[in-house]
Amino acid sequence: MLNQQLLALLWLLGAGLTATARAESERPNILFIYTDDQSYRTVGCYPGSYDFVHTPNMDALAKQGIRFDAAYIGTWCMPSRASLLTGHLQHGIYSMRMEGDYPGSEYDPQQCPFWPRVFRRNGYQTAQIGKWHTGRDNGFGRDWDYQWVWNRPRYTENAGAYYENQLIEKNGKPAELVKGYSTDNYTDWAVDYINGENRDPDKPWFLWLCYGAVHGPFTPANRHLDSLPNVSIPVPRDIYPPRPGKPDWMQKIEHWVPDENGIPVMKGNGFTAQTVNTTGIYGNSLHDWVRQYHQGVQAIDEGVGRIMAALRESGQLENTLVVFTADQGIGWGQHGFRVKLAPYDATIRSPLIVSMPSRLPSGKVCKTPVAGVDLVPTFFHYAQIELPWKMHGENLQTLLLAPQSRSDKTALMVMTGKKYGKDTHTIPTNRDDLYLNNVPWWVSLRDGNYKYIRTLVAGETEELYDLKRDPEELVNLAEQRRFRPKVKQLRNAIIDELKQVDAKFVDNLPPVGTGY
Repeated sequence: MLNQQLLALLWLLGAGLTATARAESERPNILFIYTDDQSYRTVGCYPGSYDFVHTPNMDALAKQGIRFDAAYIGTWCMPSRASLLTGHLQHGIYSMRMEGDYPGSEYDPQQCPFWPRVFRRNGYQTAQIGKWHTGRDNGFGRDWDYQWVWNRPRYTENAGAYYENQLIEKNGKPAELVKGYSTDNYTDWAVDYINGENRDPDKPWFLWLCYGAVHGPFTPANRHLDSLPNVSIPVPRDIYPPRPGKPDWMQKIEHWVPDENGIPVMKGNGFTAQTVNTTGIYGNSLHDWVRQYHQGVQAIDEGVGRIMAALRESGQLENTLVVFTADQGIGWGQHGFRVKLAPYDATIRSPLIVSMPSRLPSGKVCKTPVAGVDLVPTFFHYAQIELPWKMHGENLQTLLLAPQSRSDKTALMVMTGKKYGKDTHTIPTNRDDLYLNNVPWWVSLRDGNYKYIRTLVAGETEELYDLKRDPEELVNLAEQRRFRPKVKQLRNAIIDELKQVDAKFVDNLPPVGTGY
C-alpha cells in the first residue's frame, strides 16, 4: 500500500514538472498596452502619484506583476514609437524623417525595417490597434496581419482628433470616419481581438494597443466629467524661473504665470500644440488642468480592467505576457513645463508594469533603470525568436525573474529633436533644427540613483541629480566640487554607451560649461 502511495506521489510530481516545462516552452501571447503622455504620477501604485489618483485596474496589474520604478521609454511621441518598432534609439533609425505638414513623416521599409514582420515570419499573428504616428506607411500586410489605426501622418487634417471623430484605417483600406470616444473604441476592438475576432486561433499573437489618451487636449469621457472634484495640488517649487543650477535654456521655460491671486495659470489661456489648440474644461489654473488630465486617465484604467477580464474569461491569461507603459510622461508645472521632451523625470518618466503570474513574480518593484529599447529584445526572448539585427537595448528577463536583485544596468536616453538616422550625425548649429519646442538636443544616463544630463549646446552646464535624495531634480550636484569625480565618471560612461549604440555625433560633442 505504501509503495502504491509513493508511486502515485511520484507520478503526480512528474506530471506537475512536465506541465511546468510545457508551459515554459510554450510561446506566449504578448499584449503591449501603450498610452500617450501618461506620467507615472497618474498611476496610484507609484510613489509620487497624487492622493486623489484612483487607478484600481492598473494597480491590480502591478500586484500581479513587476512595477518598474525608473522607466524611460521615450522623449516624445514619434521617436518613442519608432524606437519600439526598431529596437533603436532615435539616432539609429535610418530614413525616418518628418515631411510635409506635421505630423507627416516617411521612412524606407528596407532601411528602416520594423520587427513585427519578423514575428509574422516566425509563426506569430501581429496586430495593432489605435494611434499610428510613425510614417504614412503603416505596414499592413508586411508588419501587421490585423490593423485598425488612426494614421495621423497620412491624414494630417484629422491629426488633432485625439478623442472623437477619427479617421480609422482598417486593414489597409481607405480610412473611414468613426464616431465615439477613442479610448473606449480601442478597448472594444482589443477585447474583440482577444476574444477571437480577426485572428488565427492556432497562432500565438502580439497585440500593440496604442491609446491616444491622455495626450492633449486631455478630453475625459463624459462619464468622468464630475469626477475628482476640488483637486488641489502642491505647486512645484520651480514652476517659475529662475531655476538655479539648470542650463541657460531652462531659464527661458515659462509655460505658467501667476494670476492676481498668485495661482499658476497656463500662459496663453489654454493648451496649444502643433495639432491641438484648446481651452480647459474647468478653467485655466494648474489645478484645473491637472484635474482634467487625470480624468482622462480613468477611461484607460477601465480599459485595462476590461482587457484583463477578457484574457481571464477566454482562458488566455496564463499564457499572455502583459506589458503596460506609455511613450513618455508629461510635466505639469514641474520646471515650468506643460509638455514632455525635457530630460527630467517629471517630463518623460513613464509607468511600466510587466505581468505574467504563471512565469514571473507578482507584487514586486524593480528599481533598476530601464529604457524603452529594452522591451524589444525582451519580446523576442519570450517569443523564442533570434534577434534579426543589433538592438540598442537588452533583454530584461533577468530583472523580471529577480526584480529586486542588484544590477549595474543603466538607461541611456537620446533626444535629437525631429532628426533621425544620418541627419543626427552632425549636431546642428541653427536653432530650428537644434531645438524642439524650445528644448535643445540632449543625452542622459540613469545609473542607479544618479542621473547625468548633457545638453548638446556649446557651453551649457552638465547636470547631475541624486534621485533618491532629490526626486524633483532641483539640486544640480554638478555644481558642487565634491561631485566632480562622479560627473567625470558619468561623462565618460555616457560617451562609451553612445559609441556602443553607434551614435555618430559622439565624436563631435560640443564643449560643456564648467558650471562650477
